[in-house]
Amino acid sequence: MYITPNFPAIETKRYKIPVIKLIYYLGVYSFFLMVLVITILALTPAKELIFIIENEKLTQQEERIVELEKKIQFLSKELEEMASANKRLKYAIFLGTTDSLDSNSTIYDSLRIDEKSKKPVEGNIFSSIFYFFQNLFTATAQSVSFISPTDGFIINKFSPEEGHLGIDFSVKEGTPVFAAESGLIIFSDFTPEDGKKIIIQHEENFISVYKHCSVLIKKEREYVSKGELIALSGNSGLRTTGAHLHFEVWLDGKPVDPEQFLMNQ
Repeated sequence: MYITPNFPAIETKRYKIPVIKLIYYLGVYSFFLMVLVITILALTPAKELIFIIENEKLTQQEERIVELEKKIQFLSKELEEMASANKRLKYAIFLGTTDSLDSNSTIYDSLRIDEKSKKPVEGNIFSSIFYFFQNLFTATAQSVSFISPTDGFIINKFSPEEGHLGIDFSVKEGTPVFAAESGLIIFSDFTPEDGKKIIIQHEENFISVYKHCSVLIKKEREYVSKGELIALSGNSGLRTTGAHLHFEVWLDGKPVDPEQFLMNQ
């Protein structure tokens, strides 16, 4: 190989370098350069500067993975809670539509008294007449009648042909919601469509439903009296366009017009 410098002020000279020697010099130079780079990377923070982009990408990927794992855990928990709520809601609907509840149930044994099991004193015609009229007035007194579940006016009436199976009360969020009739709470939880909801089982196969609440005060398996505070109104759930209370009454598994049973309407 010949090297010929060409500068105006310098006399042109030619240098002859054998190819083997050139390869040797390049090899030695590359070796020392590699050793120098390795030494710099090992003994100085220069490696962090070189790999800073990769580190940032790896960090972002790790953060993304952690975030996705948290979302997956959250969604899994939500799905489990929704599945549990749906099971309990189906059971609540079953309780509200069946008239063949287990007579050995500890809940209903403590809440329901079978007046028919009380036998009158035999051999006394006056006692028979007494119990006849007593049962007559008792049956009349036990007929279900509902009070208004909240202080508000009705903005949407019962319209089953349009899919509206209850009535809507216009109230501010946080307005007290009362039990329209005495009974056993068979469902008290959140559902995606109806939000926070309470279902109460009453006598004579009636159930009442209170939807879109903001706070549920009473829990499942609690017995409540007529007019007792059970929740606060709200705007929860997907099927709502503003703060109100949706109130339903079901009889023998079928929705009925609540206004037919409200005493103070």
